[in-house]
Amino acid sequence: MIYENILIEPVLSEKANLLREQGKYVFKVDPRADKIQIKEAVRRLFNVHPVSCTVMVVGGKPKRQRYKKGYTATWKKAIVRLSKDEKIPLFEGV
Repeated sequence: MIYENILIEPVLSEKANLLREQGKYVFKVDPRADKIQIKEAVRRLFNVHPVSCTVMVVGGKPKRQRYKKGYTATWKKAIVRLSKDEKIPLFEGV
């Protein structure tokens, strides 16, 4: 798997902002990627040293549009913890 394709996009939410203060960064990742591949992708793309990675599958929510019922897409989320005093400049706005 190509490392540029593992990380789809960063998750920017209030909870993700609170985690960032603790040195944890949240990403939407490819559903086929595992923890080791995600850590390696973060290490190579951002030149940081990830300590741990927590992965979870976020299930789709029921939605309806007019008279049709359906669900939003299911996606995979990864929370990557970096070593102390390391930051990803993309999130910091530098």
